[in-house]
This record gives sequence, structure tokens and C-alpha cells, in this order.
Amino acid sequence: MVVLIQDAMGEKVGKFIQLMVTFFGGFAVAFAQGWLLTLVMVATIPPLVLSGAVMSNVVARMASLGQAAYAEAAVVVEQTVGSIRTVASFTGEKKAVEKYNKSLKCAYSSGVREGLVAAIGMGTVMMLLFCGYSLGVWYGAKLILEKGYTGAQVMNVIFAVLTGSLALGQASPSMKAFAGGQAAAYKMFETINREPEIDAYSTEGRMLDDIQGDIEFRDVHFSYPTRPNEQIFRGFSLAIQSAKTVALVGQSGSGKSTVISLIERFYDPQLGEVLIDGVNIKELQLKWIRSKIGLVSQEPALFAASIRDNIAYGKDNATDQEIRAAAELANASKFIDKLPQGFATSVGEHGTQLSGGQKQRIAIARAILKDPRILLLDEATSALDTESERIVQEALDRVMTNRTTVIVAHRLTTVRNADTIAVICRGSIVEKGPHHDLLRDPEGAYSQLIHFNWLCKTLQH
Repeated sequence: MVVLIQDAMGEKVGKFIQLMVTFFGGFAVAFAQGWLLTLVMVATIPPLVLSGAVMSNVVARMASLGQAAYAEAAVVVEQTVGSIRTVASFTGEKKAVEKYNKSLKCAYSSGVREGLVAAIGMGTVMMLLFCGYSLGVWYGAKLILEKGYTGAQVMNVIFAVLTGSLALGQASPSMKAFAGGQAAAYKMFETINREPEIDAYSTEGRMLDDIQGDIEFRDVHFSYPTRPNEQIFRGFSLAIQSAKTVALVGQSGSGKSTVISLIERFYDPQLGEVLIDGVNIKELQLKWIRSKIGLVSQEPALFAASIRDNIAYGKDNATDQEIRAAAELANASKFIDKLPQGFATSVGEHGTQLSGGQKQRIAIARAILKDPRILLLDEATSALDTESERIVQEALDRVMTNRTTVIVAHRLTTVRNADTIAVICRGSIVEKGPHHDLLRDPEGAYSQLIHFNWLCKTLQH
């Protein structure tokens, strides 16, 4: 889409203006020099313009196919190099090379066809051009003998008419580019001017002096915009007190991560309210409330930059002291100091230079750098091995102190110390309470989850 707009607004504009000036200027000169010969020469315009336009359009189409083939080859290279470990682990190097060669063969075929069409088209244009010269010379000779034309006038008319005709034919691709650019620009400006329902940069909304961290879901009904017919919550209610830790457990698809998304206000519920300190989250300034919330996801998203830059992403204008303090609190400073360049060490593309536990601890440091009152942990340790999980869990235990914490987990060992454990099933809370209280009911949902996890671990061993 952007390429179409760039094509329409770039060199095509200047080229179109040049060709139009050439066309009108050529015919102005021709009519000034000899209008009668010019009218006869007009007969050469339709075939010359048509052949030039057809050649230009076909060549442009062939060039587009070649560019698409080269783009496909570039995607193959990017994906292969970016995921070289996965490719190597499946010995897929030859397959990637074969796919790349296939794309290059398509590009080569398009290039050959483009050259063939350009050669035939140019030959046709030149043939018609010389036919026009022949017509002009023949009729010009008659006008010299019968109407008193001079040889200079005849030659001026011939070259002016044929040059203007050729320019008009070459202007056709520019008109096509303008039409495509106009259609693409309409869609782009429609997207740019669209006002999102949840605007992170809006300055509207309340900003409280501070927040305690009380969270309440009050009769929430919600379904994702892409799946409006699949209701996730039907009257979901949950109260979380400030400085308390609440763990959400349950089967996959029960709605645990949806709770995190609603607190971060990635989505708004269709009915009901999400309250923070008794205030509807819709009434609060989104940028401000998100600055009070820290999120650590299952797959930490690290950027291809240094460790310092990845941690500093959590807070604008963060000092080195604040970054180090956050790293120490996240139990990450020890392994960072052992790296050759310390905090200046690059993490690689998507953090490939670090282990899973190291990436997670950097993500935790980034989340706590802004000292959030509310901490959201969405499967923060599920992808780690036992030792890494223990280290990361120790970091989380230090971070969760005096913060409202919402934990989403499948591993029940990571939530046993939570103040409250809520078991969610099909978008509803079926059981809630501390770990020991929930275990008293052997037929309860939590006990069944404990038994199921124990059984899975036994079968794995």
C-alpha cells in the first residue's frame, strides 16, 4: 500500500508533468509550423500511443512480478537467518536453499519475459514511428510542391508531432500509478483518521494522586472482537484487595489471561465494570494507569539492543542507578555482571543470546523499574526449567512485596503461597480461597487440578 502511494507521489509526478508538457508543446509547435501537415500526422497518434501504452503496462507488470519474486526470496533469507537454530535443528538448510533458488528462478523468468516484451514493444513503437516519418515526408513533399511549405517546416512538424505522440503513450503508466496510489491513499488515510476506542495517547481521563491497588471485576460480560459469538465472561465478578496476591488457575481457555488483558485495558468489557480503587478504569487516563501496572508475560519480548536498553524501556529517562536497582531486585544483576560487557551486552535478536531464565529476569526488571502498584504475572515461569523457575520465583517473591499481584499459572506449585487462589472454569469462578482451605475438599475443583497435575508429572517420569 505504501509502495503504491510512494510510486504515485514520487518520480511518476515529475515524469507525467514532463511528458504532458512535451505532448502539448510538440503539438503547439507543429500547428504553428504547418497546421495542414499536422492534421494529417494526427492519424499516426492512436497506433503510436496505443503501442507505447501497452508496452509500458506489460513491462511494468513483468517488473512487478520480478519484484514480488525477489521479495519472496528476501523473506526466505530473513526467516532462515532469523531462525537459523530451528532450521539447523531440523537440517532444513537445503530446503531453504531450494526454496530460495525457486524464487530466484521465478525472478529470472520474469526478467527474461520483461526483456522480451520490452524488445517487441520497442520494435513495434519504432516501426510505427518510422511509418509516421514516411507519411510525414511523403505528404510534406506534396505540400512543398503544391502549398509552398519549406523543408524546415515539414521536418519541424514531423518531429514535433511524433515526439508529442510518443510522450502521450509513455504517460499512460503514470495515470495508472495515480489511480492505484489514490485507492491506496484512501485506505491509508481511512486507517490514520480512525479513532480507536481505546486510545493510549489520549489526554482525557482522571489521574488520581496515587492508587492503592484495589481491583474489582463487577458483573463483567466479555467476548473478543474477533470472536464476538464466543462469550468468555458471563457475569464474571472478582475482588482483589490492595497489597494482596491473587492467583488464577484453571484449564486453558477458561479466561485467566483475559483477566490480565482487561486490567491492562487492552480490551473493554461489553457489559459490567472493571474498577481500580473504586473508579471505573474507563474513566482513568490510559497512559497514566498503565504506568502504575507492571506486566510480565510467559514469553518475554526483548529487543535487539543492550540489556540496559531493554530494562530502561520500562521507564522514560531511567538512570543507571535505577536500572541496576531494578536488576538487583529481579535477581538479574549477578549474571549480568559476569557478562563481558555487563549491562552493555547485546541480547541478540529476540534475546537469543540469553537463556530463558535470564530473559525472564530482565523482563521482570523492566516491569518493576517503574515501581508499579499492580503487578500482573501471566505464566511468568511456565516455560522455565526447575532451576530457572526457582531463581525467577525468588525474584518474583521479592518483587511482589507490598504490591497488588495477579498471577496466572498452570503450575500450581507457583501459586500455593498466594493469599487467594481463584479457580476459573468457562469464564466463572467456581472456587476461591487459600491453598490449605481449598485442599480440604477432595472433590473440589482445586483439588482435582492438584491431582491432575500430580498424575501428569507421574506419567512424565
